[in-house]
This record gives sequence, structure tokens and C-alpha cells, in this order.
Amino acid sequence: MTGGAGFIGSNFVHFWSGSHPEDYIVVLDALTYAGNLASLEPLLGQETIQFVHGDVCEGTMVESLLEQHRVDTIVHFAAESHVDRSIAAPATFIRTNVGGTFQLLEAARSVWLHGGTQDPATPSSGYRFHHISTDEVYGSLGVDDPAVTEESPYAPNSPYAASKAAADHLVRAYHRTYGLPVTTSNCSNNYGPYQFPEKLLPLMLINALTGRSLPVYGDGQHRRDWLHVHDHCRGIEAVLVAGQVGETYNIGGGAERSNRDVVHMLCGIIDAAFADDPGLAARFPDAPAGRGEPTESLVTSVPDRPGHDRRYAVDGGRIEKELGYRAPESLASGLKRTVGWYLDHEPWWRSVMDGSYREWIRSHYGVS
Repeated sequence: MTGGAGFIGSNFVHFWSGSHPEDYIVVLDALTYAGNLASLEPLLGQETIQFVHGDVCEGTMVESLLEQHRVDTIVHFAAESHVDRSIAAPATFIRTNVGGTFQLLEAARSVWLHGGTQDPATPSSGYRFHHISTDEVYGSLGVDDPAVTEESPYAPNSPYAASKAAADHLVRAYHRTYGLPVTTSNCSNNYGPYQFPEKLLPLMLINALTGRSLPVYGDGQHRRDWLHVHDHCRGIEAVLVAGQVGETYNIGGGAERSNRDVVHMLCGIIDAAFADDPGLAARFPDAPAGRGEPTESLVTSVPDRPGHDRRYAVDGGRIEKELGYRAPESLASGLKRTVGWYLDHEPWWRSVMDGSYREWIRSHYGVS
């Protein structure tokens, strides 16, 4: 599992190790700013989980890992994923998202296919390269446009989306050209535990708890389909277990909302949590909710970012029809669970915010 110390990756490691305890898992992560070993801390002592500090762009190392551990399944999460960062520094996104995916594909071809080519119609038995992608590769939708399907044309509008689109095409090409057994899933906006606080929901939640403004881009009417990360993990499992080799599956949450509406829902859940637990006011003295004031008073409009896609929406009909998968978590219940998790795991996000988890990593694993 590449990128297994990141947000979605770490959640998937927790999910898979719990659902498939007989499997041996190799977690590969470069531990860049968004990779956090503390997200895996409860699992790292298990004999069935091996953490490797390394970069997916190091092809020789990746190939060695596949051989050494006789890896038969790659779940490729490793990616730079924040659109704002891709606008400011696109080279990093091209290196990791395109170059890293290429190196992984080459390593898998070398080890699984012995560097050769086979008929895509008869893929190597027991091997699978699963690539995690995003709905952003399809570009922005109009207000009345239908949700994207797996046959929708690609139209990426940010360096991040373009780098993921390029990676998607490489994965497809390695199947069609070399017969590498691959699947791809394109997911909608994830939220939930262990999410780095540059993304919308953890940023808003932590800012609300610490009394900082809640910055919403433009008019706040940019629409996204929201998918709880645990539901995403279930969708990936469905593709790994029963998905057709060479195919793509869109995994959505069936919860399309505007950013402003989502922030409004989140503020209401925070207010309710403080009303139900008076002790939160003492823990978070800077939070308006602790003073009986609405959290929404912190919402501030900020200038829109360049090339900000107006709307994403995913049609999950194929994965439901073919694999019987549909996200069970509603947005309201998922947000409530997420707020509860962050309230219960304050040391985790405090350490991420102040950088002390870097010291934790160095003291426990000798890496920076």
C-alpha cells in the first residue's frame, strides 16, 4: 500500500488489516508533510504489517520490495493531492503523481510479468495493481449537467487534476500494452479520521475549535460529492475482490452539496456537540460554541483561487450494478462521526498542527 501513512491510505490500512487479518501488508510512504506515522501507531507493532520509509519514485527500491515480500497486490494511494499546492508548486505533483506511478508500474511489470508482455485478456493470476484516482480528472460540471460516469471525457483544470489524469492514462496503457492486471477507481471528496488539516473539513473543524476564521472561497457555491473515507475503503475492497481487470469504477458518496452548505452543517454539529458536553468549553476556550455563540459567526469569504472547478458529481451506478456497492453513510451522520473523532483525538491533530509528530517519528523510527 503506497502512501499508507497518508489520509486515505492510513484509513485503508486500518480497514484492510481489520477485515483481512490473515494478509501481510507492506506500507510504503515517503513521510512528506501529509504522511504521519502516528496515524498507523496502533498497527505498527503487528507482525503482519511492515512499514517501509521510501519514495515511490525510487523504482529499484520498489522492485526490491515486491520481490522480497512477494507482493501480489499493489494499492496505490501515494500522491500529492492538494489543489492549492499544485498551483503554487506543480513540479512536485508531476514528479510524484506521474513519475511515481510510472516507476510503480515498471516495477510491477518487471516482477509480475518478468519485464515482458502478455495478453491483456488473460492477466496474470493472483496479481492486481489498483490505482486510486479522483473525480477531478473529469473537470468541472455545469449546474444542470449529469454526474460523470466512467465513460465521461477527461478535462482536468488544475496541475493536480492533470497529474492524476496522466497517471490514470499510464495505468490503462500498461494494461492494454503489456497486459498488467490493473483496476482504477475515481473517488469523490473524502472526509473523516486522520485527514491533514489543509483540506476543507478538518481545516474548518480545527479552526472552529481554536477560534480562527473559517475561510470559504468566493460565494461558497462550489459543489462537491462527499464520501466518508470508511465508505471509500469499502468501495476499494469491492473492486479488489470482484472488479473486472482493466476497468475503472467511480466511487461516490451520493451526497452532493455546496461548500457553504457543508460548512453550515459542520458548524451546527459543532454547536450541538458543545451543548451536549459542557466540558468542551473548558477544553476549547477560544471556540465560539463554548460561549454559547454560533460557530457560523467565524465564516469568512475569501477571494476564489485560480481555476476553481465549480462542480463535481459522480455517478456510482456502475459499481452498484456490477459489484453491489453503495456508500451507506449519509453526510449528516458522517460529519457527526468525524467531529466526534477529532474531539476524541485532539493529541493527533494538535501534533500535526504544531509539528511535534515529526519528533515522534524521529524518536520512534529514526527518520525525519
